[in-house]
Amino acid sequence: MKHAVLTAAILMSVGVAVAAPAPVEDIAGGASNDRVARLERMLKAKQAAEFETQQRLDTLQQEVLDLRGLTEQQSYQINQILQRQRQLYDDIAKLSSAKSVANTATPVASETTSSLGETASYEQAVNLVLKQRQYDEAIPAFRNFIKQYPSSTYAANANYWLGQLLYNKGEFAEATQAFDTVVKQFKDSNKRGDSLVKLGMIAQKQSDNATAKRYYQQVINEYANSAAARIATQQLAGI
Repeated sequence: MKHAVLTAAILMSVGVAVAAPAPVEDIAGGASNDRVARLERMLKAKQAAEFETQQRLDTLQQEVLDLRGLTEQQSYQINQILQRQRQLYDDIAKLSSAKSVANTATPVASETTSSLGETASYEQAVNLVLKQRQYDEAIPAFRNFIKQYPSSTYAANANYWLGQLLYNKGEFAEATQAFDTVVKQFKDSNKRGDSLVKLGMIAQKQSDNATAKRYYQQVINEYANSAAARIATQQLAGI
């Protein structure tokens, strides 16, 4: 009896073992393929995220460069305005000094009168630009001043003003002549670097990139670390 019961128990145990085998992975690759596919999806997602991040970084970098260029340009323009203001203050101071000398009625009255006429003529032309905003009228005013006082201490600035006014009107041939006068005849003028930049811009507008590059490089070489050199560098990079 005990032997029969034991035999029955053994047979039942074997049956259960046969009916419920332990789970094993499919050696053909079922579960393994799922893991590989999942890893591939994760890798692709990571690569896509990295690519998107790089695109954002590139976009941000370009925006920074654009903003830097805009800042340089604005800095140059502000510097130009400040220079014109300083020049105007100097002109007014010289005019006041000339008037004071004229009122003394010394033996050199004729020379003082000549100096007063020179300063007053220049101041009148400048005021047409800065105060009255009569740009078309300022062009002949500066031309007359340059013709009458070609060796004046204001001659370099007068030529630069004339060149700028003509440049704004798109009269590039005459503007080139005015800026070129500053470059060649007034090498110590603080307007020379700016004049070279404007000559480069005119050449660039006329699709003469080789000449434009030459002017910009000259500014960078001769006026390093100046506002004019920064603008020249920016313009050069855009060609």
